[in-house]
Amino acid sequence: MIRKFCFFVALSISSIAFSQNNTREKLSNYLDSLNVHHKIMGSFAFADNNQTSFIKVVGFADVENKQKANMNTQYRIGSISKTFTAVLVMKAAEDKKLSLSTKLSQFYPEIENADKITIENLLQHRSGIHNLTDEAEFFDYYTKPQTQNQLISFIKKYPSDFLPGTKYNYSNSNYILLGFILEKIYKKSYADLVEAKISKPLKLSLTKVGGKINPSNNEAQSYQFLGIYQPLPETDMSIPVGAGNIISTPTELLKFIIALENGKLVTKESLKQMKNFNGEYGFGLVKADVDEVSGYGHEGAIDGFNSTLYYFPESKIGVSFITNQSDYESQDILIKMMQAATGKDFQIPDFRSFSVSEAELQQFTGIYSSPKIPVKFDIFIKDKKLMAQATGQSAFPLEATSKNSFKFDTAGIVVNFDPSKKQFTIIQSGIETVFTKE
Repeated sequence: MIRKFCFFVALSISSIAFSQNNTREKLSNYLDSLNVHHKIMGSFAFADNNQTSFIKVVGFADVENKQKANMNTQYRIGSISKTFTAVLVMKAAEDKKLSLSTKLSQFYPEIENADKITIENLLQHRSGIHNLTDEAEFFDYYTKPQTQNQLISFIKKYPSDFLPGTKYNYSNSNYILLGFILEKIYKKSYADLVEAKISKPLKLSLTKVGGKINPSNNEAQSYQFLGIYQPLPETDMSIPVGAGNIISTPTELLKFIIALENGKLVTKESLKQMKNFNGEYGFGLVKADVDEVSGYGHEGAIDGFNSTLYYFPESKIGVSFITNQSDYESQDILIKMMQAATGKDFQIPDFRSFSVSEAELQQFTGIYSSPKIPVKFDIFIKDKKLMAQATGQSAFPLEATSKNSFKFDTAGIVVNFDPSKKQFTIIQSGIETVFTKE
């Protein structure tokens, strides 16, 4: 009986290993398929039992010079930087440099409601401070260097959105301010603080505050694919500060979040406070439920970069990926990476596209509006591809799925045109809105 039991245990373990190897190979094929169909370029990794066990890199770091990306290519991580900032704030609280109840007025009394806004309000996006990146004028200066005084002048001139602590509204301004506050209390640059308190202790040699992108240093440029890969403008990294100015790799991001979970960056009590979610948001952390597994982490977007980092404590699985070109929904990638990490099978989508001639696309072009929302859409053709651009937003490509139907997988958008009525219906997250050509 004992021998038979051991045999079945060995057989079971062998089956699990076979299943995991199969799903990981399939995940690799899935990412290759996305790349071949110009859906993504980027770097992907997951860890199980707190050890990186899957790495995949597809596409170019520098298209113009045909420089392929590799596992050490650095990408801008956007708002995942907020998790780093939150860690630094909690370390500052542990160092008695400030507390969660410290008022913003101690540092920037000129900002509206500063005497009522706490560090905790800033961490949880419950300050009421308006998001400067929501304003059209942001796109007039985001590629140019800005001083701290210039950024504070932008932040303070916008009226408060609500009274502190009463609501939640995601605002990059909160974490820009936290970055400046950290500099004030430590009398060091934010870049030096990231290096000294996070990167150096964890031996993260590729994680730091970024500057102007330099492909010769294995730093990725970001792109949009419109028949060809077109480079996108760079945000000047003097602007995001603690809200989004870090560059890294998926494997180093996994080391970061695993260290955070295991008490190597802040105390267990500090991490517990960071996970004190008010709604979906904690201190630089977002709750996540993926494939019926609960975890926490953050996502980011800056220029053409999109980043994801989540850790799932019960299964000890971490997932991270960063793309420098994406025309595909990141949630689908995250789910499939989780399924591969847990040995579950999944389906690779069929990416065969539907062809619509430029002459046929011409009937859809024009300015569209809706009485329901104060946003207009400009539908136009660029490089023989149908494009859509909402008021104050970047243009995005529409991929044909039939003669009159299109999609933009990155945002989960479906657009159905009705040329006879000169209308289109846009569907996102189950919500349908009709727009009519002016």
